[in-house]
Amino acid sequence: MVRVRTSREIEFIAESCQIVADTLDMLTIHINPGVELTELDSLAEDFIRSEGARPAFKGYMGFPATLCISIDDEVVHGIPNNRILKEGQIVGFDCGAEKNGYYGDSARTYAVGSISDEKKKLMDITRESLFHGINEAKVGNYVSDIGHAIQTYVEAVGFSVVRELVGHGIGTALHEDPQVPNYGRPKQGVQLLKGMCLAIEPMINIGAKEVYTEKNGWTVKTKDGQSSAHFEHTIVILEDGPEILTMGKA
Repeated sequence: MVRVRTSREIEFIAESCQIVADTLDMLTIHINPGVELTELDSLAEDFIRSEGARPAFKGYMGFPATLCISIDDEVVHGIPNNRILKEGQIVGFDCGAEKNGYYGDSARTYAVGSISDEKKKLMDITRESLFHGINEAKVGNYVSDIGHAIQTYVEAVGFSVVRELVGHGIGTALHEDPQVPNYGRPKQGVQLLKGMCLAIEPMINIGAKEVYTEKNGWTVKTKDGQSSAHFEHTIVILEDGPEILTMGKA
């Protein structure tokens, strides 16, 4: 069931979203060669709890950590462990928080030191595709208009859109209806209404779109071993257009 949120509910969702954005902002200065992934995860958990919130991912369907940390050819759902960040990598952080029974969710991909031009282009295109999608999250449009805008922008430069993973509604659960694919034909599916809250999250590959899940049951990787990037914002649809609730400062 697709939920339309009241102004009070949107305030609660916005509060959780601000905590997520502040967490990702805080992490920015720590993303350097030589840093262990578990250290970054601990920093995020401590910060979220200091804000009176709960890490939304930790324990969700058995996930063991606060952050999903995904490096290079890992698309999403990387599990923080004792791996060390290395110069030239790109690393995606997906973060969620729950406070007062409402959720926020956001993801960003960062460069570790100096990266190749191709990886930089991938990050830039993925970030921009997210905003192309958000711009279509307007009253009277359809869910598929979001994905169509993302796909059109990404494929025009020769990158590919992951099909198996999608964005989603968000509110009193981390994942709610409707699903929000990052591809598709326009004017399909659920029509968008004022008060709907969505997490829009393109996952874009340099190479082919095909992915697989590792034996740990979580980490999704590109089949061809080429890099992938992930950006996500939680937004609310208002009468005059979408408002991003997880913008942050970094």
